[in-house]
Amino acid sequence: MKVALISDIHSNLEALERALQEISKRDIQDIYCLGDIVGYGADPNACIDRVRDIVKDSIAGNHDFAVAGLTSTQYFNSYAQAAIRWTQQQLTEANQLYLKNMPLTCRQDDMFCVHATPTNPDKWDYIFSREEAERHFGAFEGSICFIGHSHIPAHFVSKDGNRRFINIGSIGQPRDRDPRLSFAIYDTESKEVERIRLEYDVDKAAAKIRSAGLPDFLAERLSWGM
Repeated sequence: MKVALISDIHSNLEALERALQEISKRDIQDIYCLGDIVGYGADPNACIDRVRDIVKDSIAGNHDFAVAGLTSTQYFNSYAQAAIRWTQQQLTEANQLYLKNMPLTCRQDDMFCVHATPTNPDKWDYIFSREEAERHFGAFEGSICFIGHSHIPAHFVSKDGNRRFINIGSIGQPRDRDPRLSFAIYDTESKEVERIRLEYDVDKAAAKIRSAGLPDFLAERLSWGM
């Protein structure tokens, strides 16, 4: 069985639809969303609606909980805070409720999913290196943990080789200097992970951000991939 894992959509409908178009061409059993459906981009309601329709499980990211009033924006930069405030004004009541009710983790067989880290997932820490990953290998059940949050694809293996962290990157705002959207496909039998990078209509997504009156930087960074 193959499953698709998407994360950090950040209200970028153009990127989300391009990813789902590719997923529809493949033999995918289920889709999992690893959080941050909203924030930064101009289509929060449309993105939540699509995710609600197509995923098996969706877990909360820090921007989701910030919009829902469940986590502080103290450590968010000014651009993120502006987008949070704007998004709160746009969301339907049903979509606000959806964000509030999302769990922080999910597990399916040997696969564990969390937005940031399996250790205190509501603290929104980052895993950027193998040394940082080593502190968290014992905090999840199963052999493989899929994460997002940093927007940078990565792969970390435990010293004994029995456990892995896979950062699947970002659908809506990649930050590895590659503007193409990023997600992953996991084969639950072979245990192989396939990384997918796809171009999408960056100009259209950026134009929507500007039209919404959101900070121009949020539009510009889409083409920089950072």
